Amino acid sequence: MAVPKILLFYVFTPLADPDAIRLWQRDLCESLGLGGRIILSKDGMNGTVGGELKQVKRYIRKTREYPAFKNIDFKWSEGAGDDFPRLSVRVRDELVSFGAPGELRVDENGVVGGGERLSPAQLHELVESKEVVFFDGRNSFEAEIGHFADAVVPTVATTREFVAELDSGKYDHLKDRPIVTYCTGGIRCEVLSSLMINRGFGEVYQLDGGIANYGETYGDSGLWQGSLYVFDNRLSIDFTDDAAVVGRCYLCAAPTKHTENCSDPSCREQLVVCQDHAATTACAAHADEHTLERAALPTFG
Repeated sequence: MAVPKILLFYVFTPLADPDAIRLWQRDLCESLGLGGRIILSKDGMNGTVGGELKQVKRYIRKTREYPAFKNIDFKWSEGAGDDFPRLSVRVRDELVSFGAPGELRVDENGVVGGGERLSPAQLHELVESKEVVFFDGRNSFEAEIGHFADAVVPTVATTREFVAELDSGKYDHLKDRPIVTYCTGGIRCEVLSSLMINRGFGEVYQLDGGIANYGETYGDSGLWQGSLYVFDNRLSIDFTDDAAVVGRCYLCAAPTKHTENCSDPSCREQLVVCQDHAATTACAAHADEHTLERAALPTFG
């Protein structure tokens, strides 16, 4: 029986012709029967792909043959077989859409001026020696089903809103505190930590490899709480069977890690909802005010 696997990966490195690499990556994935999403820019590559184990291994080997990608870090997870209904390979101005392409500086070693990388073990050492502020680098929706204990979760619906959020002054009181940024696989924090340093945050770290790497190391016995939201048909993953359920249904506040898209086709909002209410998912903007009441959600730091 075929064993489905999913890869999460990124690399920051200057690319002279990202469109040529797009064509190569598209043809490579199609030849191996892989689905997923890959984004390329002049600053590198970011992707999530999945397929049969043998073909995924071939993808890794072929991709690393390109000199700029020889040290790319691939993170593995179990797939379900239908995780990606199609393949998308695109070139964009930014690998992560912070809306600040002019701020990011990249060389052959990665992002220039980003926060100091911490391994999961180094993170624990830092927490034991200092009063650390965890700063979530994801959309606030993702944090509803999982987050680090007492983390600051900015009120952003998209990554593009982070620059305005940082410039608002809401977090200026943290500029003299040690801050650890974290995100799913590490890529958003590469950029976010540099944006924070550019704005006067003095001691900024980034969790190397993101939550995915931390969960592989400590499971649910460390500082992480809940489930990890992922951008494929699985929607979320747990690191162990002991994962806490920290999400709350937006309709009845019942504990849940289940997520659904808003039922309005024009809306892209995603909602945390229990199985009992999964058929009635509509965000506040599209709900009938006489039949739908949104329950208050907990805040995280």
